[in-house]
Amino acid sequence: MKSITCKGQLIALDTPKVMGILNLTPDSFYDGGNYMDEKSILAQAEHMITEGATFIDLGAYSSRPGADDVAEEEELKRLLPFIKLLLDHFPKLLLSIDTFRANVARQTIEAGAALINDISAGKLDKNMLQTVADFQVPYVMMHMRGTPQTMKTRTQYDDLVKEILFYFSERAAQARKVGINDLIVDPGFGFAKTIDQNFELLNKLELFKALDFPLLAGLSRKSTIYKTLNIEPAEALNGTTVLNTIALTKGASILRVHDVKPAMEAVKLFNKLLK
Repeated sequence: MKSITCKGQLIALDTPKVMGILNLTPDSFYDGGNYMDEKSILAQAEHMITEGATFIDLGAYSSRPGADDVAEEEELKRLLPFIKLLLDHFPKLLLSIDTFRANVARQTIEAGAALINDISAGKLDKNMLQTVADFQVPYVMMHMRGTPQTMKTRTQYDDLVKEILFYFSERAAQARKVGINDLIVDPGFGFAKTIDQNFELLNKLELFKALDFPLLAGLSRKSTIYKTLNIEPAEALNGTTVLNTIALTKGASILRVHDVKPAMEAVKLFNKLLK
């Protein structure tokens, strides 16, 4: 049985869990600018908790393709007050922090965050792996090439799945070397991958179970869905649910989503199917 430990609490992942996305950014591709004040952030967090989210993923650096760089000070300024706010209101909340910076990881964990979600798997900050190991929090390692600013130019692969599996083998070995115990793997849908490559990745997602780590799937309202269907991100909920369901059948342990209730329904129906 796969499990992770968050703040002394064992979270079993034999039943898939849902991670709600809460972007504290003005420029995220779907909900940028929606949650910039205390009232809206608390309301959305309560909404996601009520609907069944196990984790809430806070991001203060938009990683959409071509997004502007954000200074570390600004990232912390966006995150720290809202971590305190959320944990004051919801003390048992398991907050994930979406960051690739070791200092941001350190300060947010000290403020009460429960896990770190790193789009670069430690490749954009040489101190990240050691920082996560020092605090012994779970660590989501995502596959990406380059940076959010350059990744769209880095989509050439000889063998997509084989190269990503090799990447995770290498990153996991580094993480284990410094003493990180709880690792989660995210193949990085939409990060340095074309639409066709994203579908190939989803089609072969079960191959990542060979790594023997929990799998996180982040497909929610991404361009793979809305460009394929020729719609807007706001119209991509049905497509998200379809691809989330496919990800569940192929071994995903965590769904990272903007819309918690539909994801929870997919998990419930999937579990019923298994039984």
